[in-house]
Amino acid sequence: MINPQLPARSDPHVIVYNPPACTAQVHYYSQKKSLPSHHPPAHHLRLLLLCLLRLLALARASQSQNLTLMAAYAGTAGAFPNLVARSSPAARRLRAAHPIRASAAGTTGEAAMDVVSEAELREKGFMGMRKTKLVCTVGPACVEALPALARGGMGVARVNLCHGGRERHRAAMRAVRRLNEEEGFCVSLMVDTEGSQLLFADHGGATSVKAEFFRNNGAYCFIYVCLTSWSAFILISGILVGDELVIDGGMATFEVTEKIGNDLRYIEFGIAEGVDCIALSFVKDDNDIKQLKAYLSRRSLEHIKIFAKIESLESLKNLEDIIHASDGVMVARGDLGVQVPLEQIPAIQESIVTLCRQLNKPVIVASQLLESMVEYPTPTRAEVADISEAVRQYADAVMLSAESAIGAYPQKALSVLRAASERMESWSREENMQKLLPQHQLAIALPDRISEQICNCAVEMANNLGVDAIFVYTKHGHMASLLSRNRPNPPIFAFTDDANSRKSMNLFWGVIPLHLPLSDSMEDNFKKTISLMKSKGSVKPRDTILLVSDSDLNRPCAATSVFQSIQVRLVE
Repeated sequence: MINPQLPARSDPHVIVYNPPACTAQVHYYSQKKSLPSHHPPAHHLRLLLLCLLRLLALARASQSQNLTLMAAYAGTAGAFPNLVARSSPAARRLRAAHPIRASAAGTTGEAAMDVVSEAELREKGFMGMRKTKLVCTVGPACVEALPALARGGMGVARVNLCHGGRERHRAAMRAVRRLNEEEGFCVSLMVDTEGSQLLFADHGGATSVKAEFFRNNGAYCFIYVCLTSWSAFILISGILVGDELVIDGGMATFEVTEKIGNDLRYIEFGIAEGVDCIALSFVKDDNDIKQLKAYLSRRSLEHIKIFAKIESLESLKNLEDIIHASDGVMVARGDLGVQVPLEQIPAIQESIVTLCRQLNKPVIVASQLLESMVEYPTPTRAEVADISEAVRQYADAVMLSAESAIGAYPQKALSVLRAASERMESWSREENMQKLLPQHQLAIALPDRISEQICNCAVEMANNLGVDAIFVYTKHGHMASLLSRNRPNPPIFAFTDDANSRKSMNLFWGVIPLHLPLSDSMEDNFKKTISLMKSKGSVKPRDTILLVSDSDLNRPCAATSVFQSIQVRLVE
């Protein structure tokens, strides 16, 4: 039993809200004798409850009939302190420390390739290019290191709306956009909605905890009332009054006693900041995805891709429908492990990754890939094996969470992630693992079936002929995704004249998206792209290129007729 006579504390720790609001009764029980320092949710919960017990002692001392006490944290939630104005001396020093720049063509709007892929191609050649994409969660630990992370292979910057204030999120996203605009990177922006979960931390902001004490028949009984909220407007309908909510793997449980309203302000926040994709938390079924897509469609924002986070039993029961409805999937193993026995997670991960590849949807494997590197500069052997297994399964992307957001070694963690991915990809090519991938017919309409078969045949030809690269000319990225689905040995260079399509292809396995004005003529496009890549030193004479293209790049997606072709060209 905890003694209510607690020493005074000068650093209040309270709940940081998740946004519609719920009122919940808190029932706390301990499952561990000690809490690790890198486990802030449970740690801060313990401090919160100790604080509430002290308030209880004060209430008893006051002998009041009905006492309501408030405890609030008045910390600031300003922008990232290390972000600097682009014209400041600090900004100039920062840029000098990271010398990657866009090539001369970038200043004219014709830079077809991002500088990281360009440098990788020059250094390692076509077959040495990394296929698995890398996602980094942006947080306080990596703000100064954003240029280094981009240079190290970060293709997607994920901003988790669960942590920090909106000003911090806004500053981080704008810093990423500046890197793209000024340094020649191509980093997509993803926001992760808060979902139906409670977070305990001392990040600051307008937060409070209310403790209510009542006197009943001469004895004090008390209830902790915590006001929380959820931003995922779709998900709130699945949380009912009387439901028990579990946090931090069962360290505390909540009973929902009241639900209050909902809104879209957090989705709107991401839209206003120009995000490329939204990771939707705690998706139950395909209706969650369809409702959000309908909302974006009414705003003419179809280019924003929706990734469904698979992290609950409900999502597993409706997995195939969810994958069909979404633009991609994130395997959120941390929250999934709360509801599913841990020994089942590896098999579930593999089945999700396989199904996503068969249904032509990119899949991200996330959560605790390098958890030890939050505190230590080297990973465990088991963590490296975990990454290698995700790459062996042909996941489109692997993701750092706390490792990059709050960890002590974000750059080292990314370096380990990249090295482990590259080594496993090399082994898979050497063992010719691609031939073991089964094909699954997707299309029903004849034009779509033609596109699918064209891409299947193109990959088979590319592997059998040993071509150096595949060039695909695409308006919306669909042909690139069909090629990627087959996991070819050579890299896929996807040329598009649509900036949104380029960003969306950043999560396709093995695809290097390039932005370039295109014509309806494959011959003109080939001459233009070869000339440009020759000028950058990316291709050389005698390189063999397999070309895939629609005959009419400007045709609508729903066109009823289609004419496509495959060509093999030798660079002169």
